[in-house]
Amino acid sequence: MPRLLFIGDVVGRPGREIVGERLPRLRNQLGLDFVIANGENAAAGAGLTGAVAETLFDAGVDAVTLGDHVWDQKGFETEIAKFERICRPANLPAVCPGRDHLILEKNGFRLAIFTVLGRQYLNMKSECPFLASDRMLAGLAGKADAVFVEIHAEATSEKQALGWHLDGRAAAVIGTHTHVPTADACVLPRGTAFLCDAGMTGPYASVLGRLIEPVIARFLDGMPRRFPVAEGDVRLSGVVVEYDAAAKRAVRCELLMVRKTESS
Repeated sequence: MPRLLFIGDVVGRPGREIVGERLPRLRNQLGLDFVIANGENAAAGAGLTGAVAETLFDAGVDAVTLGDHVWDQKGFETEIAKFERICRPANLPAVCPGRDHLILEKNGFRLAIFTVLGRQYLNMKSECPFLASDRMLAGLAGKADAVFVEIHAEATSEKQALGWHLDGRAAAVIGTHTHVPTADACVLPRGTAFLCDAGMTGPYASVLGRLIEPVIARFLDGMPRRFPVAEGDVRLSGVVVEYDAAAKRAVRCELLMVRKTESS
């Protein structure tokens, strides 16, 4: 049965480092066939660069997805098309650069991957994630044996609704963006693995990966200030999904949390 690990939003250097330190061991321990990581916060906490993407691939990540910070790093819009294993959200306008999906293959099993942005509270020009998912699934018919869908969204209700909308049609619907792992990992009745948010891979002694003090100060006085990436309590957070290719349904969906240790 194919088994994959999806790694939640990788935040800055601390997130990249724990992926590099722990992923090779996890691949062996868990018998992983595919590793997907959301890299939209991997470069200094906002966006992605080609050089940073290479560090994730060197660590053993097979595919990198992105979210609403896709264009935060200057010049990435000219780099993204060079990478065959990076995809931007599929419901951005078609004129945007980059791939709207990926297809990975191992041992004859083809896994398609795409991300859709939610539209509740996210200020980006994007197509309806429900209609976009329908369109993508129709276009991938016959090209893959299973489809992994990431919904990068703020609203829990929007993520849950998409999970139910795609139940039985996608191998997994996994949420990202809020940086807080949720406790609702499950396999829906028709066989789709679901989790509202895979959490953050980065420093948990923080406010969503940023230094605590300037964030609190911003809430108190409303004044603009920089929010540097924090350093403490670094963890790798994600979800393990196991898929029964013969039955065409997920059979396992479990949150994974790995802490960084001095010996790691």
